[in-house]
Amino acid sequence: MDTVREDGQTYVREVVRHNGGAGVVACFADGSVALVRQYRHPTRSYVLELPAGRIEAGEGPDVCAARELEEELGVVAGRMELLSEFYTTPGFCAERLWVYLATDLRETARRHEEDEIIEVVRLPFARALGMVASGEIEDAKTIIGLLVAARRLGVPAGGAAEAEAS
Repeated sequence: MDTVREDGQTYVREVVRHNGGAGVVACFADGSVALVRQYRHPTRSYVLELPAGRIEAGEGPDVCAARELEEELGVVAGRMELLSEFYTTPGFCAERLWVYLATDLRETARRHEEDEIIEVVRLPFARALGMVASGEIEDAKTIIGLLVAARRLGVPAGGAAEAEAS
C-alpha cells in the first residue's frame, strides 16, 4: 500500500511491484509467426500469446527476450529489434514490458522450464492478425506486438478476411 498526495488530497493505493518482462514476435523467413498457447490461471483459460517472461535480476530486457525465445520456441535470432515498451496495467501494477521483433531465426533446442506446459503454434502472420481482429487473441502484449510488427514489416493488417484466406 502506498500513500499518495496529489492536488491537496491524500489517498491509499495498492501497488504490485514487478521486475518487468519481455516478449518476442518471432517472424520466420516464410512469413509465419510463432506463438505459444498455455494455461493462465487468472483467466481460467488457455491463452495464445507471444513467447515472453519476467526479467531476472541483473538481466536487461533484450537478454530476457532472447532467453525466452530459446526456452519457449527453441530458436535464436540473428536480429532482434525493439518494437515497443509500455506499462501493462498502470492503475495498480508497476510492470513495464518490452516487445521485440526477432528475425533471421535459427533452430536450436527448446529449454522451457519444468512448470511451463506450452504448445508452440506457428501460423501465417496474416492469420495471427485476423485472430487479433476477431478477438481470438486477447493478450495485450501479443496484440500490441503483432500490430506494431505488422506495420514495421509492411504486413497488411486486413484482419478476418485475410485470415480466412490463409
